[in-house]
Amino acid sequence: MPCTTILIGKKASYDGSTIIARNEDSGNGEWNPKKFVVVEPQYQPRHYRSVLSHVELDLPDDPLRYTSVPEAVDGHGTWAAAGVNAANVAMNATETLTSNPRVLGADPLVVYKPAQGTEGEEGYVPEQVGGLGEEDLVTLTLPYIRSAREGVLRLGELLETYGTYEMNGIAFSDVDDIWWLETVGGHHWIARRVPEDVYVTMPNQLGIDDLDLTDALGVGRDNLCSLDLADFIEANHLDLRRQPGKSPLAAAADLVGEAAANFMKGVTGDATAATGAHVHINPRDLFGSHTVEDHKYNTCRAWDMQRWLNPRSAVWDGPHADFTPDSDDIPWCRKPERLLTIEDVKDVLSLHYQGTPYDPYGRGGDPELRGSCRPIGINRTSELSVQQISGDGPEATRALQWLTYGSNAYNALAPFFVDIDRTPEYLANTTGAVDSHSYYWANRLVAALADAHPHECAGLIETYQEAVPAAAYPIVARAMREVAEQELDYEAAAPVLEKANDEIAAMLEDKMNALLAAVLEESSNNMTNKFARSDA
Repeated sequence: MPCTTILIGKKASYDGSTIIARNEDSGNGEWNPKKFVVVEPQYQPRHYRSVLSHVELDLPDDPLRYTSVPEAVDGHGTWAAAGVNAANVAMNATETLTSNPRVLGADPLVVYKPAQGTEGEEGYVPEQVGGLGEEDLVTLTLPYIRSAREGVLRLGELLETYGTYEMNGIAFSDVDDIWWLETVGGHHWIARRVPEDVYVTMPNQLGIDDLDLTDALGVGRDNLCSLDLADFIEANHLDLRRQPGKSPLAAAADLVGEAAANFMKGVTGDATAATGAHVHINPRDLFGSHTVEDHKYNTCRAWDMQRWLNPRSAVWDGPHADFTPDSDDIPWCRKPERLLTIEDVKDVLSLHYQGTPYDPYGRGGDPELRGSCRPIGINRTSELSVQQISGDGPEATRALQWLTYGSNAYNALAPFFVDIDRTPEYLANTTGAVDSHSYYWANRLVAALADAHPHECAGLIETYQEAVPAAAYPIVARAMREVAEQELDYEAAAPVLEKANDEIAAMLEDKMNALLAAVLEESSNNMTNKFARSDA
């Protein structure tokens, strides 16, 4: 999916929580209605078959309960998108990434090929099963992990075993850590633990710009990767900065290979001690893409996000800019100028280049530039999930999944507890039929109406976007206090938190209905066929 992701370490967030967030965007001209549900252990499959690639595998018999934002219309698979499990571990998947022909030639994607001919007849060719993809990854990973790092290791093993048919980035978080995994070709992968004092911006392009290969092949404190990654790079001449003679990558592989293998088997030992100096690579150079289309679709979004969050840390505009929309070296992570909030997350994932010549809603400047860069807050966002995990308070209230549907330029973000057995009907009742009683479709209707008259409707939208979280925060705080004061355990807390979720959903529905009526009136009064004179 063409999405946008932001990750915020706990020392960069306003309350010490880890925060991961992603716009799940559908393809151009496509609409993928979503719903918010809970998957109880008894409903998690024990044998899984992918709808798109037909890959099959058995799953463990001890899944955890988890939240999910799957497809609301059957036929294309689950696409669970984002959730938090009963161990307060979150996963958000996936950010579709770009690569280059050298990587895809060296480790081809595992693409499904349908059967040809008729079985039993001459010339029949059976189907070729594909690998795993966005449709599958949350379902196969999130119910079975108890830390973000475990998520990386489980998914890495699945990728190595079954392969993938697409390049993807996946976020995992727990109370302390955020890990980001990127696939490399059909079977390889890399991952980094996000430093605690930074945020990460990811716009559909392979993003990690520094990987400590020594650590990744050794103890894996802050970096992880496929065990044969150094050999893969060396054998396929992917290191574009290597010097004549033996590559340091090959040396690293030789020195840490045994220690890495032992580590993966659970044997203690530090491969770093054996190698001395660390070997670093820039995965963006080795595995990523640097095309003209990237500058229109990908790098421009990273520029807009970091320009918004760090306006004084670099020169972003003008002839002497440090970074421009077509810069290929915009950092993967950056320390913010101040602590970041949920509102900051919503702001950057709603951006459409406000204050620049590229804003599609702009009224001045060069008309050729308006709309020339792909907005972050695009029309075809299906859902935005923000998973926030705090170390404070009882276990049952430490995780929130903030959620909204539709185009972020016109919607509002609301928080929901995840220690629950059911989700509010208003967010779970989505079907393929347009219905204003569904939060998904109500958001779509507001956006389509307001987009025709964005400047006239701006005040209505901004008031709504501020009012929703302002009304939700006290409900969340009250439920947290009740759970803490009564010392409720995970099971006993669920009814309290479900009640709070219902209250938030009811508030959402009231405010959405009022907004829809107001936007309809404003848009109706500004239709093209209006006329000043009334009948008299």
